[in-house]
Amino acid sequence: MNKKKILITGKNSYIGTSFMKWVSRWPDQYETEAISVRGEEWKNHDFSQYDVILHVAGIAHVSANPKMEQEYFRVNRDLAIAVAEKAKREKVKQFIFMSSIIIYGADGKIGEKKVIKADTEPNPVDFYGKSKLEADLAIQNLNSKDYKVVIVRLPMVYGPNCKGNFPKLIKLAQTTPVFPDIDNQRSMIFIDNLCEFLRLVIDNEKQGIFFPQNKDYVATKDIIEIVVKSRGKGILFIKFFNPLLKLLSKKINLLNKVLGNKVYDKNLSSMDFDYNIMEFKESILRSL
Repeated sequence: MNKKKILITGKNSYIGTSFMKWVSRWPDQYETEAISVRGEEWKNHDFSQYDVILHVAGIAHVSANPKMEQEYFRVNRDLAIAVAEKAKREKVKQFIFMSSIIIYGADGKIGEKKVIKADTEPNPVDFYGKSKLEADLAIQNLNSKDYKVVIVRLPMVYGPNCKGNFPKLIKLAQTTPVFPDIDNQRSMIFIDNLCEFLRLVIDNEKQGIFFPQNKDYVATKDIIEIVVKSRGKGILFIKFFNPLLKLLSKKINLLNKVLGNKVYDKNLSSMDFDYNIMEFKESILRSL
């Protein structure tokens, strides 16, 4: 088997650095390099020496500041498309683009199921979602027999030292004595499971749109409970405020981010290989 040469576009990104570390255990199978795509210097980099480009650069966290809108489209859409086009011109065999579950719009409200199926139309509600979707669709159009395009529509990614909503949740778990007893469902993926997924997508020279996720859906209270117990503390789960929270969730989107529902239908995530190498409880403990 020839060694796969993989270029990661987006230096110091969480997924990129985690992936490099992950495949470094097979040094005879993979050779990785990461470059920054800020500025113009990357345009002079010779892509033709690589088998795979893994594009992870992007602005990941949602901002409501209208001044940021142009920047989101410049980085998440225009830059991603430019990198993908260069890779195709220079005869790279496979291009992997990190899209997002955010393209399917807002989270389901508390008590309302939101299941994304094969026929669910993307419907982004903010410029983060729109910039991701426009790149996702444009890059799909570059796919050909000799240029395999992989679109990975990621749910929430978590793991040690990750950014975003997950560390906020951990902080909350460490400070709150009570938490709502709500059985919501979220699709999430642990960083090791994602890295193994990407490795196998490269090994199997896949193309198409993919929806990787952990084997099981996650309820927010499960995360809270694992964190609290690992600290040797107790927590009280109460249903008393549930009716009020349901009412408020119609107005306050932040509540739905924490306690709402948003999952990929499990059929969407089934693959001919198994990438879920880490069970949920263990993955949370490893992320602390």
